[in-house]
Amino acid sequence: MRRSICAPLVLAAVLLAPAANTQTPPSATDSRESSLGAVRRTTAQPAGPPNALIEMLVSKGVLTAEEARKLDSTPMATSQQRSLAALLRDKGVLTAAEYDRIARAPDEAGPAQSEPPMLATTAPVPLPAAQTRRASRAPASPKAPEPPSVIAAVAPIRVLPVEAPKREGLIPEIQLGSSGARLQPYGLFKTSLVNDTSSPYGNDFPLPGFIADSGPDAAPEFHVKARSFRIGSSFEWLDRSAKWTLTGKVEADFEGNFSRVNNRNISSIRSNMFQLRLAYARLDRTITDKTSVHWVFGQDWTPFGSSTLPNIEESTGLGLGFGILYERLPQVRFGVVHDLGGSRRFKISPEIAVALPAFGNVPTDAGNQLGYGERQGADSDRPEVQGRIVAQFQLDKAPAVAPAQLIASFVYGQRRAIVTAAGVPAAFKTAFPNGAEVGSHRYGYSVEAQLPTRVATLLMKYYNGQDLRFYFVGNLFSNYTDTSGLTGTAATPSIDGASNVVFGLRDGIPVVAPQRPVRAQGGFVNVAFPLSRLFNANPKGRNAGWSAYLHYSYDYALARDVRRFGGGRSKSDLAAADLQYKLNSVVSFVFEQSLYRTRAANHAANAAGGLPLFRGIPSFEWHDIRSELATVFTF
Repeated sequence: MRRSICAPLVLAAVLLAPAANTQTPPSATDSRESSLGAVRRTTAQPAGPPNALIEMLVSKGVLTAEEARKLDSTPMATSQQRSLAALLRDKGVLTAAEYDRIARAPDEAGPAQSEPPMLATTAPVPLPAAQTRRASRAPASPKAPEPPSVIAAVAPIRVLPVEAPKREGLIPEIQLGSSGARLQPYGLFKTSLVNDTSSPYGNDFPLPGFIADSGPDAAPEFHVKARSFRIGSSFEWLDRSAKWTLTGKVEADFEGNFSRVNNRNISSIRSNMFQLRLAYARLDRTITDKTSVHWVFGQDWTPFGSSTLPNIEESTGLGLGFGILYERLPQVRFGVVHDLGGSRRFKISPEIAVALPAFGNVPTDAGNQLGYGERQGADSDRPEVQGRIVAQFQLDKAPAVAPAQLIASFVYGQRRAIVTAAGVPAAFKTAFPNGAEVGSHRYGYSVEAQLPTRVATLLMKYYNGQDLRFYFVGNLFSNYTDTSGLTGTAATPSIDGASNVVFGLRDGIPVVAPQRPVRAQGGFVNVAFPLSRLFNANPKGRNAGWSAYLHYSYDYALARDVRRFGGGRSKSDLAAADLQYKLNSVVSFVFEQSLYRTRAANHAANAAGGLPLFRGIPSFEWHDIRSELATVFTF
């Protein structure tokens, strides 16, 4: 129980308790003054012996010494202490053993007839903001949570839910007295044992092949991962109007890079950086009993492509470059949720967002990257526009089955690479005395489906677009420089070092070579089976937590675009199978067997650009057979 709630309850209960031998009821004037918060004594008598209940509440941190001093000046009868202690025991403030100690305490205050009159009725005393420690919540009789009566079907991962947050729907673990914020912390601990038959880049997560050669062999590796630890908190603030709901979320993990300082260089492999994932606030306004609107401010999952995520265990990168499109971005988003009702509980929700334009073209200068991350999107002086529309309905009316969703989304953005006057090649300074710039456009769309049933849960996504590197697809290509038809070319880095800008002559006229986005498409299919439900396991038994997952995804960068700048990888795909056992609501064990594969854009070594190297020889295909055993603790 939170101290900010239980302490006023204790104080109110003590102050409201009537004297054991009050012969004359309070007058009308006393009652009226009590309602206004007036506090008065009918007599002034010395304080009685110490109050056992107050002493215990002080020791538990529920009351401060100053509060105890004020309350102890008006001692309670032992019978009153026992009644209040029983109430606090039932609410989890006191344990059964602590209640027994109170109940066995002698009646040190003497018979009720000798007690002084108590304080007149008064309002509960609020606690200072600093006193927000949680009181002990040990139940009087500890009981395990009741198991469900039916084993649930596999629910989709929904990072962008349709339902508006319910006002006062957050069950808080912490409450702040100053702002009234209600907090519900959450997180996970995950430890994985990983073996890769080929991991050429030294990472503990897969990347597409042919980014670099692997050396004389396939570069197999073994890892133990503990950096997937994640922690966050949901928030709620109460507004005076019942039509407004204000919520928020902050979340971070240790998936960042490694510290590079003197006291960490040797042990950097265990010194991961703490990094932000989510940080946003959300305002919901009820318009009618069927319609609400909402605004989101901060970093959240993107409306474009992030609504549907597969159930696979490897979450570092989550299929990075293998056909699983998603992102998180700073944004301002507006949406509507309308409940159409009916037996299928049909809902529809359109959303539109203005987001930070990001393209993933990082500066070659580490100082620039540390300073501002990337700038080509921001240099376009245009926001990125995203949107989605979701139709939600109950496909399977069986118990413990989540509703289905059909989703469509889009994105449009621009980027610009700048060359300063000093960076223009000497042969072109006359034509470009003030510098030059070149850019490209991004667009994309996705169609997604989430179809849970009692037998299986089917997740599907298809995407198509160009320059989707930042969304971890398009084989991680962004754009290429088209020098077709140019002569006398000269290249120079852009102002941020993230692009090479090429100058040349077209029909004798100095021009800047256009930069064109790489076109891409792909998607995935993920099927989950609630094995325990299918085999009629006992919902209250230990065999109630078995489930299995099958996954396939592919990511294709148009080979013609890839060949334009010298060949390389063109298609990557991922096939995976997971077996999960959920021991209880906290602990899960997962085994995942997967195959990651990348194919080259060219089919022959003598093609323009040739074949990329793998194991030191030109190769058309790279693959990695990955085995991962994970233990996940959630809270």
